[in-house]
Amino acid sequence: MPTSYDVRLLHKKQVAEGTMEFTMEKPAGFEYRAGQYGDMVLPASTGLTGDNNKHGFSFVSAPFEDTLRMATRMRAGSAFKQAAAKVPEGTMIQLLALWGDFTLHKNEKMPAVFVIGGIGITPVRSIIAQATHDRKPHKITLIYANRRRAQAAYMAELEQLAQQNPNFKLVPVYTDEQGYVNAETLRQAVPDIAAPRYYLSGPEGMVKAMRKLLVDVGADEDNIKTEEFEGY
Repeated sequence: MPTSYDVRLLHKKQVAEGTMEFTMEKPAGFEYRAGQYGDMVLPASTGLTGDNNKHGFSFVSAPFEDTLRMATRMRAGSAFKQAAAKVPEGTMIQLLALWGDFTLHKNEKMPAVFVIGGIGITPVRSIIAQATHDRKPHKITLIYANRRRAQAAYMAELEQLAQQNPNFKLVPVYTDEQGYVNAETLRQAVPDIAAPRYYLSGPEGMVKAMRKLLVDVGADEDNIKTEEFEGY
C-alpha cells in the first residue's frame, strides 16, 4: 500500500515547450529507486475531487537529490493539469507513493538501451543521473526522440551527464528533421542488438511501435521493459 505524505510545492517552471516541472519538498526519510513514480494529489482548493484530483508522475529527480521533481506535458483537455498549473508555489499538496519497477537492472555487464519518446524521459533522467552519481559501470545508451529540440525536456542536463559519464551515450532524434526512430537508427546506436536490456517509455503508440521494431531487428523480447504514458 502507498504511503501518504504532505509536501510543499516549492517551484513550477517550464522545462521544454509545453512541458511543466513541479518541484516539491522531499519528506524526511523518503527513499525510492530511480525510475519509480508517485501520485500527486491536488488540494481541495482546486475544486477537483475523487480520482480527478490525482495523477501519477515519474520522479525526474534522482534519489541522491534534495528535492522531488515531477514533470508533465500540459494539455488543454486535462482538468488536472490545468488545475495543477494554477496551484500557487508554497501550497501544501499530497504525495502518494511508491509505485513502479521501471528501474535499472543490477547486472552491470549487460548494457542498457533506453528508447524514449517525449515526456517518457522523466524516469530516465532520474536513472541516468543516479547512475552517474553512483559511478555505475553500466554501459547506457539513450535514444531520445522529439519532434524538435524545443520540445526535448532536460536535453541540456542530459548533454552534461554525457560529458560527465564516459559510460553514457546520448543519441537525440528530432523527427521533424530526421524522421522516426527506425532499424538503421538502432543499428548505428547499438553495435550488438541482442546484448542489451531495453527500456521503452513514452506515449502508448510509440512504445508499442518500438517494441515491435526491436523484436524485428533481433532484440531479445524477454529483455524489453516498457513504461507507457497514457493521456499524452
